[in-house]
Amino acid sequence: MTMTLDETLALASISHGTVIDHIPAGQGMRLHRLLQLDNAKVCVTIGLNLYSPTMGKKDMIKIEGIELSPEAASKLAVFAPSTTIAIIKNSEVAGKFSVSMPEVIADVIQCPNPMCVTNYEKTDRLFYVNPAGKNNFLRCKYCEKTYMQDEII
Repeated sequence: MTMTLDETLALASISHGTVIDHIPAGQGMRLHRLLQLDNAKVCVTIGLNLYSPTMGKKDMIKIEGIELSPEAASKLAVFAPSTTIAIIKNSEVAGKFSVSMPEVIADVIQCPNPMCVTNYEKTDRLFYVNPAGKNNFLRCKYCEKTYMQDEII
């Protein structure tokens, strides 16, 4: 079943906050957990498997009352690099930007190396990003092993 534009717009509109759009289908709940929105005291609307003319299907998250900064949104790029962020003020888009991979990813992902110190000691989990075309190489600060972005996801 294909959703019409009217059905997509029926996803609760917000007057002030953030719309996280163009999330690859199936990643919406992961981003919800990553942003710890289950603990938020604000209205959060999640749309899963919404129709998209460019993506086929997509997920979307609307957060009332919180403006996500580009820095905060950058950690979303690990799981959803095509995501866009729209800041809503007075029920209108006040600004829009795409997420971009940061140079350092802190406490977002776990090292796949079972021997890495981060998997058995309480320490920061830091990865350095080395862009390589469509994919990114991520290097763990502690064990120094390198992984393709899709190996960690």
